[in-house]
Amino acid sequence: MSRYVVTGANRGLGLELVRQLLARGERVIAGCRRPGQAQALNQLAGAYPGHLHVLPLDAASERSIVEFAREAALVAERVDVLINNAGVLIAGERFGTVQATALAESFAVNASAPLLLVQALAPLLRAAAPGACVINLSTQLASLAQASAFRTVSYAMSKAAQNMATRCLAAELTPQGIGVAAVHPGWVRTDMGGAQAPLAPADAAAALLRFVNALQPAQHGGFYACDGTSLPW
Repeated sequence: MSRYVVTGANRGLGLELVRQLLARGERVIAGCRRPGQAQALNQLAGAYPGHLHVLPLDAASERSIVEFAREAALVAERVDVLINNAGVLIAGERFGTVQATALAESFAVNASAPLLLVQALAPLLRAAAPGACVINLSTQLASLAQASAFRTVSYAMSKAAQNMATRCLAAELTPQGIGVAAVHPGWVRTDMGGAQAPLAPADAAAALLRFVNALQPAQHGGFYACDGTSLPW
């Protein structure tokens, strides 16, 4: 039985990841900003007693990240897999209308938080090594090689920064037996992805978990689609 941490777990892909992990018997620590309002998560906690702990986590707050890690250590002796799923996308950005506040929020949640959370949870990840791993959910929009339009620029820039964090974390943690990879889950029908997205959350979550299960040391520090295809930086 593995111990997973999933951030941004109260809806969309994060919630589906939690649901599928519980269904296969794993233990999950789910982070979300307002656990008291996370009705679906709390229902899952009741359905899987002892297997799901829902803890408050505001990814934009360093203090919240530190407190989340402290509380996680009270309910788990190790973390086998950390899935940094929490993210923010500012819709409707066009050249001339991008605001500093949007950039700051995007970088705080999408780029800084995953790095800070790995730092905070490092003792629990080391306790599961060798074999522990960190999965940073990225996006094809973060690929410098594929950038061809000015769209969702705050999201794209901050996820590109997260990709750099993935490389740096892999250089630091791979020798300690902790794998790190950036993964594009596809375009998923969630509040962020929109109703026109082709992938159902259940299918995207299943593909992502297959990737986690099959992660090889040679893939540490890489940028991938869920099918294992390498993506250009």
